[in-house]
Amino acid sequence: MKVAVDTNVLVRAAVRDDQEQTEAAMRIMARAELVAIAVSCLCEFVWVLRSVYGYRASSIARAIRLLLAAENVEADRQVAEAGLVMLDAGGDFADGVIAYEGRWLGAETFVSFDKKAVEMLSEQGLAARAL
Repeated sequence: MKVAVDTNVLVRAAVRDDQEQTEAAMRIMARAELVAIAVSCLCEFVWVLRSVYGYRASSIARAIRLLLAAENVEADRQVAEAGLVMLDAGGDFADGVIAYEGRWLGAETFVSFDKKAVEMLSEQGLAARAL
């Protein structure tokens, strides 16, 4: 079976706060021939682990890297890596994803009201401007 997982499946597998759902999540992910993880799912995953469960960025990054390392997982690894670079630097995973995908779509400059995101992306050598 080839499956696309929802964020709540990833959260159950990572947090393990509901035994029945955790077992179901782990079982489907282990048995699936292919586990497709959308980048939007990873953005939600980061947000839920940070805001709801209070996980540190380093723990979240480790969880994402473990997911991406699984042989049966398919994800846009380049986009995910852009998010991980931001997360590792203390920023927002989604900002890294947005900047990367924006460049892929033809944008030259990332713009935001988030001065921290702009500064972090600029430090990575990317064109970024605060509004």
